[in-house]
Amino acid sequence: MHQISERVNQVQEHIARACHCAGRDVEEITLVAVTKTWPPEIVQAGLEAGLIDFGENKVQELVTKAPLFPTANWHMIGHLQRNKARHVVAHAREFHALDSLRLAKALNRHAEQAERVLPCFVQVNVSGEDSKFGLHPPLVDEFMAQLNGLEHIRLTGLMTLASPDARKVREEFRLLRSIQSRYVHLGCQHLSMGMSGDYEIAIEEGATHVRVGSALFGHRR
Repeated sequence: MHQISERVNQVQEHIARACHCAGRDVEEITLVAVTKTWPPEIVQAGLEAGLIDFGENKVQELVTKAPLFPTANWHMIGHLQRNKARHVVAHAREFHALDSLRLAKALNRHAEQAERVLPCFVQVNVSGEDSKFGLHPPLVDEFMAQLNGLEHIRLTGLMTLASPDARKVREEFRLLRSIQSRYVHLGCQHLSMGMSGDYEIAIEEGATHVRVGSALFGHRR
């Protein structure tokens, strides 16, 4: 618990430093603590250290942990299959990886049944890597138009996973921000980008949500 508290303080200090460098308010940043593979005890320790928002990559872990900690804000940040959409609607405050119309329709249908609106980030593959999910940048305009009429999902921003090449990270974050600027009038005000190795750069380039795991909890089990 003491070690996690120290790490939380360190990450928050780094976030504050990045905001200062970029001339931004630290209140603009949502720190999503990624608890992938970690047991509920780690979530509890994170809550006690002052964390509020938690992210899961896999639906099964979201379904297991979210009911145990109803005061936390839960984010589904990983790739999602349509047949598991109802679980995200039931347990996640926000969904960060929308990348297909069929998935959008499934989420919309389940959200309508649950009488809620699900905030969603559209995932964009700015690195061009085949191993990553997300829309390629030229396809984003068409996809955004296809979301019209889906009243139970709300476009809140764009999300990406940067490449492992540190020389390209800043350029990729800038690309996502430039794409996002075209949709601000649609309510697309947020950018979910940056993880443990690059969240400070992401903040400098406009991130509003950073997804941090190992910098808070150590290397995953």
